[in-house]
Amino acid sequence: MNHKDVKFPNEASSEFVKTLKSRVRDYFKENNISRYGNSEMVLKSIAMISMFFVPYFIMVLGVVTSPWAITAMWLAMGVGMAGIGLSIMHDANHGAYSKNKTVNNLMGWMLDVVGGNASNWKIQHNVLHHTYTNVSGVDEDISPPKFMRFSPHEPLMKVHKYQHFYAWFFYGLMTFGWIVAKDYKQLIRYRKKGFIKGDNKSFNMILLKVTIAKILYYTYIIAIPILVLPSPWWMTLINFFLMHFVAGLILGMIFQPAHVMPSSEYPLPDEKGNLENYWAIHQLLTTTNFAPKNKIFSWYVGGLNYQVEHHLFPNICHVHYRKISGIVEQTAKEYGFPYHSVPTFSGALYQHGKMLKLLGNNELKHLKGLQLH
Repeated sequence: MNHKDVKFPNEASSEFVKTLKSRVRDYFKENNISRYGNSEMVLKSIAMISMFFVPYFIMVLGVVTSPWAITAMWLAMGVGMAGIGLSIMHDANHGAYSKNKTVNNLMGWMLDVVGGNASNWKIQHNVLHHTYTNVSGVDEDISPPKFMRFSPHEPLMKVHKYQHFYAWFFYGLMTFGWIVAKDYKQLIRYRKKGFIKGDNKSFNMILLKVTIAKILYYTYIIAIPILVLPSPWWMTLINFFLMHFVAGLILGMIFQPAHVMPSSEYPLPDEKGNLENYWAIHQLLTTTNFAPKNKIFSWYVGGLNYQVEHHLFPNICHVHYRKISGIVEQTAKEYGFPYHSVPTFSGALYQHGKMLKLLGNNELKHLKGLQLH
């Protein structure tokens, strides 16, 4: 299915949307604050970048030399790597980090620094996922490898019966796609879909830039540690794997419970490509918050436990989500729309695991009007 064929009703006539946007605008106006990042965001950025690079330099400069201490540094880098993705580049690539586009581009480029590609991410995440959330065939976030099933509209395989057990391991492998072939495959696919325009020369230049970024990444993250660390080369590769596994597992546990939940809906367009609900209502039906009262957790995950607010207002920096969440919840309930929220992170992981089991066993008849495949 082509994203261009999927359409939402015009929100201009929605009283709910107009009221919600007006109330959120009033919040910022009345409190005389910007919707962008603030000093809290700057301090958080310093903390997350330090969490990744301080352990790196502690290793390569020989401050620690024991095998266990070096492994601990790599594990800490994994936590920092996920933190950079959750708390820095995410807002920046949404244009919400700063009102200055150059700052957003620089901070968004942190994804390239840790092995990914900001340009591809903006298409996959900002365009396909945020616009067409949980729409099978368009939202790539619910289109994993075939041995995983995140949507009831995808084909069922026998192996899916066990996905609630093995999914967690494969979440840990998530970021490995960034550093191997995923970015190249996405560039080719997105070009065919019209996201990347230009002649062959300009496209080849994009490929060259991605390749240079990958070479620089492999140089500082693998080649230099192999050359300078006292550990054997194979131990460095194992530690590199552990770093990515920690980062991938954290990212998977944050992003997947936001949309693959028993409360999630999976709307399909009709034969003309029209979706039933306004875009904002669609987001309420497909998105779930979790652990909203856990301030420390929310700080680390970049406010992405407030996924409802993030999906409705992706151009607002996450440092404001906790404050506007009350406005969103009140307005949604006032107009009779759901506001999905799980009190704890552990509860969200349990519910996500439950949903994986339901999807793996095709036991989703509780979803209204769902055509099971």
